[in-house]
This record gives sequence, structure tokens and C-alpha cells, in this order.
Amino acid sequence: MAFVTDIVPLNIINCPRLGTIQYHPSLLPKHRGASSINWAIINGETKAGLTIFWPDAGIDTGPILLQKEVAIAPDDTVGSLYFNKLFTLGVEALVEAVEAVARDTAPRIPQDESQATYEPPCREEHAIINWSQPVQQVYNLIRGTNPQPGATTFFKGQKLKVFDCELRSAPLEATPGAIIEVGEQGLLVAAAGGAILAKRVQPMGSPKIAASEFAASASIALGAILGAT
Repeated sequence: MAFVTDIVPLNIINCPRLGTIQYHPSLLPKHRGASSINWAIINGETKAGLTIFWPDAGIDTGPILLQKEVAIAPDDTVGSLYFNKLFTLGVEALVEAVEAVARDTAPRIPQDESQATYEPPCREEHAIINWSQPVQQVYNLIRGTNPQPGATTFFKGQKLKVFDCELRSAPLEATPGAIIEVGEQGLLVAAAGGAILAKRVQPMGSPKIAASEFAASASIALGAILGAT
């Protein structure tokens, strides 16, 4: 299951005659939990994958049936990694797993607990942008929260979520969080060692819109600072 937080009771898991199998979008035992794709990207990892496993009473702790690996591209988001890579591959892996179960050849490989990691569901409190951090770290946070929950910054005390963006260079003397360019492509915001071109944002109480549209409606000028609550 991906993006699912319900816990299935053990009596239901144990009900099928041939057992129960489950899809998880990480290479278990790494990234157990509900937001495995988010955290892999936020952490700047270059490899992801999926696991088909036999669920038990724990959270993503059951024996492994099979795994498939994919690369995380430098500009992948949660959306692109899941829908363009892990979703289709997951369907194929589930078919392969079901066929193995039917043939009675499906393995039950214990997870290596020494390699296990677990992260909480990725929520807004985990996605607050600190523009003083290295620009790659900021970029990874935005990619790793797009499309949900969105990376949060503040403009004039109001929440502003950032979604689609690009990694850019910036003058070394630029103040982190300062808007150093406003144009049709969006808002260029300085961070430590570079800049982020914010292309799509979500002002508080609004749907997602082009950053250029937000800049025009909010009368944003060069030098305005993002990040102050």
C-alpha cells in the first residue's frame, strides 16, 4: 500500500488460506512507515524501490517476498517517482508475487533489523523551509513534499506552500530567503549556496497557482523576504 495509514487487524491478515501480501514503496527494511517516498527524497537519496512482503503485526516488518529497485533522478518529486516509476513497476511486481504464491515458490526472507529505519508520516511540521540551509537541502525538501504536504514558508506572516521548483545559482552575498528575481517563470529565492526558482505555490486559503500569478497579486518586490512567521 502507498499513502495508506490504516492498520489491518492481524486476524484479517491471517485469514486468506495462502497468506496476505503487501506492496510498500521502499526497499525494506529501510524507510518503514507511511511516507517512505517523501523521506527518501528529502534525505537526498539516489536509489528507491518497492517491496512485496508478507505483513505481520508490525509496521512494514514482515518477511520479504521480492524487491525491485529504481533510481531517484535529481529532479524527481514524490509524484514523479511514484506515478512514473513505482506505480507501474508495483503492478508488475504484484502480478509476479501472486504467481509465485500460486506456484508455492514465494520466499519469506526475514528483514535485516540492523538496517531498519522508520520515519513518521510526513506532515506540515516536517516541511518548513529554512532558507539558510544549503540550497540542495532546501531543494530536496521541496521535491520530497510535492505534491503532499507541500513545503511551507511564510510571506508577511502568512503561510505560502512551494511545490514545483528548479535549482538555480545565486550571488554569494544574497540573503537567504530574499526574492532576487521576479519573472514569468516564477520567484527566484536565495538559499545558502544557490537559489530556488519557485514555479508553483499555494497561498493560504487558495488553490495552487503559478508563482508569477501570486507575485502579481501580492505585489511582491525584489528584496522581499520569505520565511519570517
